[in-house]
Amino acid sequence: MTVSKCLAAAAIGVLAALPARAEDTIRLGNSSTNAFPFVLPQVGIEKGIFAKHGIKLEVSSFAGGGRLIQALIGNSVDLALGSGPEMASIAKGAPLQAVAAYAGPPLYLVMIVRTELPIKTVKDLKGATIGVSTAGSLTDWLARETSRRQGWGPDGIHTKPLGAVPTLISALRTKQIDGMVTGNNTGWDLEAMGVARLVVNFGEVVQDFIIHVVYATNEIQQKNPDAVKRFLAGLFETVKYARANKAETVRIMAPGMGNPPEMVARVYDATMPMFSETGKFDPKALKVLAKSYVDMELVPTEPEMSKLYTEKFLPNGQM
Repeated sequence: MTVSKCLAAAAIGVLAALPARAEDTIRLGNSSTNAFPFVLPQVGIEKGIFAKHGIKLEVSSFAGGGRLIQALIGNSVDLALGSGPEMASIAKGAPLQAVAAYAGPPLYLVMIVRTELPIKTVKDLKGATIGVSTAGSLTDWLARETSRRQGWGPDGIHTKPLGAVPTLISALRTKQIDGMVTGNNTGWDLEAMGVARLVVNFGEVVQDFIIHVVYATNEIQQKNPDAVKRFLAGLFETVKYARANKAETVRIMAPGMGNPPEMVARVYDATMPMFSETGKFDPKALKVLAKSYVDMELVPTEPEMSKLYTEKFLPNGQM
């Protein structure tokens, strides 16, 4: 064996003897248990995409965006998949930052109403009481924005914060509310059962938007910025994989969503176009978000949005 071959063999032997790189555990929060955007990371977990980037995920779900932000502030989670409207909490001093735009227009969110009500279209919704997750959340804002766009002001449609989807469905069945804002899979399920009918697809109401954002606590940004960057690389690689592999994505996501594969396939077709593969923040969508914070009376004036987010952790960002 030549000297060069001996050195190469020795190097291979040394590398093989080195321990595998330890994974960083990321505590990831989201604001719903079974909605398509929050189950999607499971694809990256099962296909080993996050592991490839040295990330192990521990996923927790919270009942609505308000509770998710509380979990971030309380350091119960490191990163979170939340909604764009919740960026207002940063303007109010929450110790966190938006680090990626996960998805754009709200294609998977719908408004449904009880079947027996004479509400057939959006024009019939004036005065209706619509269940939402929490006050000031994305679901709350979308219902109020629909009212505004109909010329009724923010309270032409009344919103009632009730928390998680099971509670909303219970309130719908017991006629405590006229309708609810929910994911399209839940809406289609209730429609098929004759409980409700779909009257609004919010992707048609608000087109320039950032429905979902990745949030990071200040603590993890400071202590382990590389883990934030590697998580985002894994997340957007997961989006690319899901977009290119429908059948496998549906198979993985069906149990987490609690729907049969044919329903998940329908949700996939309707929802997948909204996801970003870069994580960059669209300026026009940021303007809509800034206005929404004032509309919801979360802040008195539109904040300087550039102070609420950073793109330095994105796969092509500069640390």
